[in-house]
Amino acid sequence: MADVVIVGGGPVGTGLAIELGQRGIHTILVERYPSPQQVPKGQNLTQRTMEHFHFWGAEKQLRAARTVPKEYGIGGLTAYGSLLGDYHYDWLQRELVRPYYFTENERLPQYRTEEVLRERVRELPAVELFYGWTGRDVRQDEDGVTVTIASRDGSEQRSLSAAYAVGCDGSRSVIREKAGITQTKSDHDRLMVLLVFRSTGLHELLKRFPGKSFYNVLHPDLKGYWQFFGRVDLGKTWFFHAPVPPGTTKDNFDFAGYLHHAVGAEFDIEFEHVGFWDLRIATADSYRNGRIFIAGDAAHSHPPYGGYGINTGFEDARNLGWKLAATLEGWGGERLLDSYDMERRPVFISTARDFIGKAIESDRAFLEAFDPARDRPAFEAEWQARGSGARAEVNAFEPNYRGSPVIWGDFEGMPNAIGGHELRAKAGHHLPPQMLSSGRNVYEELGPGFTLLAFKASPALLDDFRIGAERLDLPLKIVADDSDEARSAYKARYVLVRPDQFVAWAEEDETSSALSILLRCQGRSETYDMTRHLKRSEADALKTLNPNA
Repeated sequence: MADVVIVGGGPVGTGLAIELGQRGIHTILVERYPSPQQVPKGQNLTQRTMEHFHFWGAEKQLRAARTVPKEYGIGGLTAYGSLLGDYHYDWLQRELVRPYYFTENERLPQYRTEEVLRERVRELPAVELFYGWTGRDVRQDEDGVTVTIASRDGSEQRSLSAAYAVGCDGSRSVIREKAGITQTKSDHDRLMVLLVFRSTGLHELLKRFPGKSFYNVLHPDLKGYWQFFGRVDLGKTWFFHAPVPPGTTKDNFDFAGYLHHAVGAEFDIEFEHVGFWDLRIATADSYRNGRIFIAGDAAHSHPPYGGYGINTGFEDARNLGWKLAATLEGWGGERLLDSYDMERRPVFISTARDFIGKAIESDRAFLEAFDPARDRPAFEAEWQARGSGARAEVNAFEPNYRGSPVIWGDFEGMPNAIGGHELRAKAGHHLPPQMLSSGRNVYEELGPGFTLLAFKASPALLDDFRIGAERLDLPLKIVADDSDEARSAYKARYVLVRPDQFVAWAEEDETSSALSILLRCQGRSETYDMTRHLKRSEADALKTLNPNA
């Protein structure tokens, strides 16, 4: 019997398997494709996602797998009318928020990302791999789950037993359906095409935009929906997303003419792939049903606007992974697994509403109100303002867990995707990097469990945390440092960091109880009676932390 069965071994499922496998959790990963599918989706990887790869031991390998040379750049561009038209501005400049993360962002085709993840997961003895198998059913009782899988050709079927199951099997998730988890859909009623093609001529045409790897075209006829080009490699292979009329097939539409019109010039084209998808936003109404969880596209799906999809899925994996491990290892409280849904689902709802949906509506309103042929000065003024707004949007996208039941110090609000990048350590927000007096970055000191950063700290409070963590079996690394710079930037003498690098608690003064903080962060209520689970000598020791325990 395994600890966890993951159905779906794409990027998110494999990332979750690595997260669990590195923690020694016996994990079975089931994936229907023996090798990654050569479709270049999910290319734009944020700085935060690259932090995940750092902690998964695969950052260097991923950067070595990129298909566009680093010196060429990985920036984006938005154009009006056609790609070679008169109006364009820089778009999705994630390098603007680089100081707030430990790693740089990256860009490469999803199949290359999957190849790196597969290589890493094979190195973990705690993970069993079932490539060429697909999930057919899942059942659960109070003791565990049973997942039925079948070989791709249907000739063989097996049953897998585990404590928990996770569906990472895409937007048409069998695991979600079998678990009885419903979805809320926002259908924009648009058929979209995905084209993958080869062209050296397009590369020559786009040399006028150095350092750009993806290009977004706004055209008045498309009502705010994008025509989106991206490089797969340098100079040869491209992909293209755009709306097409209902009923479009591979054989009844002039795709070459559509590409030429979107670019504003003719060029050579050799098609490698023509596929279709429905533009919609879908959110599962829960990310958990008992012992069954969902993550990635199984939990949320949306159009590939802004590179939110794969990055959001990786964050699901990091969030759920340490919480499953904590529960299986015995130190996670009864609310910890519930907090996965409470944290991650509101963040996606906010992402879909405040960034993806808002972008479509904003573009539609702009195209309806402004036209250079009708009023060039007004159009150009608004176009310039939109360029500045594109930079502000990158800073505003800052997923956070305000009001989470396993965060101490911010008990109001709701987890969402809107924030603002700053170096201050705030409860419920991602930890910014800082240099310690040792010359090492904080991120080089973080442990696999919780980490307490303490700057010129009180020895008594550190003892409280140390004793409390030992009694609660909570893995805690204490990093004591004398750096005035880090303390000043964080605006806190004490910063408790979760295993996923989010701040669990931050405080300048010694006003909070160490025991209360730890109990909440491990998913136990503040009034939880620890004495029921401790020998009397241990209970007496806890009295020194909290006389009311």
